[in-house]
Amino acid sequence: MKKLVSISALAILASLALGACGSSSSSSSTTASTTSTTTGAAAGGGASSTVKLSADSSNIAYTTTSLSAKAGNLTIDFTNPNSSLPHDVCVQSSSGQQLGCSDQVMGGSTSLNVQNLKPGSYTFYCSVDSHEQAGMKGTLSVK
Repeated sequence: MKKLVSISALAILASLALGACGSSSSSSSTTASTTSTTTGAAAGGGASSTVKLSADSSNIAYTTTSLSAKAGNLTIDFTNPNSSLPHDVCVQSSSGQQLGCSDQVMGGSTSLNVQNLKPGSYTFYCSVDSHEQAGMKGTLSVK
């Protein structure tokens, strides 16, 4: 009987030890030799969505000024076809807190991952000197 209890206890401890060694859930996206930025926002849903955003190749502007996504984790796949002018995409909350920025790219693509977005309105913008002031920004609606 003692042997059975000892074997059961060892089996339980082994199960717990293996569970503690589980995989981590961190990831990053890399496109065209650029890396992404992953940040955490206030707790939200667990859904994931991806939106595409491009810079206008002839102006200091994005091709759209509005994006929409589901609450939860968001990936913004950003493309800048202009090879002579760098751009990026950043997201900030309605209170002005920066939630993340992608790498700056010229003639390439990158991704920005923002975690746990709650429903609401956010601003996306280019952080390159004076680009936001020139109008390179928009509204991200999260539902």
